[in-house]
Amino acid sequence: MLRWRGLDEIPAGWGRCVVTIGVFDGVHRGHAQLIAAATKAAAERGVPSVVMTFDPHPSEVVRPGTHPPQLSSLRRRADLAEELGIDVFCVLPFTATLQAQSPEEFVHSVLVEELHAAEVVVGNNFTFGHRAEGNVDKLRELGERFGFEVTGISLFGEHAVTYSSTYIRSCIAAGDVELAAEALGRQHRVEGVVVHGERRGRDLGFPTANVSPPIHAAIPGDGVYAAWFTVLDSATKPQGIVLGERYPAAVSVGTNPTFSGRNRTVEAYVIDVNADLYGQHVAVDFVARLRGMEPFDSVDALIAAMGNDVERTRTLLDGQ
Repeated sequence: MLRWRGLDEIPAGWGRCVVTIGVFDGVHRGHAQLIAAATKAAAERGVPSVVMTFDPHPSEVVRPGTHPPQLSSLRRRADLAEELGIDVFCVLPFTATLQAQSPEEFVHSVLVEELHAAEVVVGNNFTFGHRAEGNVDKLRELGERFGFEVTGISLFGEHAVTYSSTYIRSCIAAGDVELAAEALGRQHRVEGVVVHGERRGRDLGFPTANVSPPIHAAIPGDGVYAAWFTVLDSATKPQGIVLGERYPAAVSVGTNPTFSGRNRTVEAYVIDVNADLYGQHVAVDFVARLRGMEPFDSVDALIAAMGNDVERTRTLLDGQ
């Protein structure tokens, strides 16, 4: 799969293609429907399929300071799109200039002049252009004028739930990672670098990896979770753990109320692993919420609860 940053990376002599447009945060099951329609149309036409997405999130330019919690990094989105068969992952920098373009200007300058779109696949709730003045009907009107076809897809799942990043963010914020996984088509992942923490877990007999995620990452609501832990890549080979292999982990998200903590952290106790993980780029895939975050009357009570969390995690993930 080709990965472009900006339209300047489109190669000379680029021909027609099928384009699907959106932020694609999470590349959830609704996005998968769009991508499947785009790759199918591209195969039928004998042309490449293109995912066009934006960075930063459009809301950060339109209303600075309103960047929503992010379900997936750009790199993760590209990797997932590649798994779904897309030929080109194109990231369009979302600037004030792009935001100010009318629907007609965006379609002519980007879809027609640069990408030479033969077909555009979008969700039926798609909007574009200045003040989101364009919609699917407007896109079809412009397609007739400029010579490309438009396919609108209804992103409905089971129980009449619309697959959307907003819906998934609300599930994650509530700690319902299982419902989020149902809409995502996979477990919700939080990536980050392992940094030094308070070392309190080590003192309690449960040494944890303190995962520092990106600033806008969608972090599940406070609580303890069963999860999978993976070291994704490393400049130095980690000792005691296999790169790319997933390990069961009991993960605490919150402020450690037993110790009157103030900073919200993501701490993973990787079961049956003794490894130096500092500085490693890791992923935590949340499987299920075990319990809420609660203060305990004593350290012994906390240790007993942590031991129970570990055993429940071991049982839950055994055989998965």
